[in-house]
Amino acid sequence: MTGAVLALGANLDDARGALRTAVAAMSVEPGLAVTDVSGLWRTAPVGGPDQPDYLNAVVLVEVADSDVTLAARGLLAMAGRLERAAGRVRGVRWGPRTLDVDLIEVGSIRLADPILTLPHPRAHQRAFVLAPWLAVRPDAVLTDPAGTARPIRAWLADAADQGVEPVDDPGWWR
Repeated sequence: MTGAVLALGANLDDARGALRTAVAAMSVEPGLAVTDVSGLWRTAPVGGPDQPDYLNAVVLVEVADSDVTLAARGLLAMAGRLERAAGRVRGVRWGPRTLDVDLIEVGSIRLADPILTLPHPRAHQRAFVLAPWLAVRPDAVLTDPAGTARPIRAWLADAADQGVEPVDDPGWWR
């Protein structure tokens, strides 16, 4: 089994419902086991046009595929299916979304190709990924594109100026 981290976000329509549906779909995905789900976090948009705040969460999973590259590509394909099922339309870069599923890391794989970069190239700068991840795995370490590995707590301290706040909704994904 290979561990992976996925970040979810939505800010259109029923954002909470879209996130809940995505976690439910992951829970029944063949070869995938959801091991932990963060609480919800409300986040100010980063970049892009004027838009509503996001709801964000992190989902930790285990993938049965022993080939980490195949596991990563399978997770990327699943992320695309989940986004399409939620009605995601890719229009404006960093624009509003019915659902966004980002693959943050898969095991310790480092991959850079036109389709997929792992670890996610901007995760270390994004409080909306780091804060929920820290809440479920306080000891997690993330490597940036330059190869610097640091605890996510340290990366989050660097992104402290970004507006993220926890939403009091325990068990929101159930």
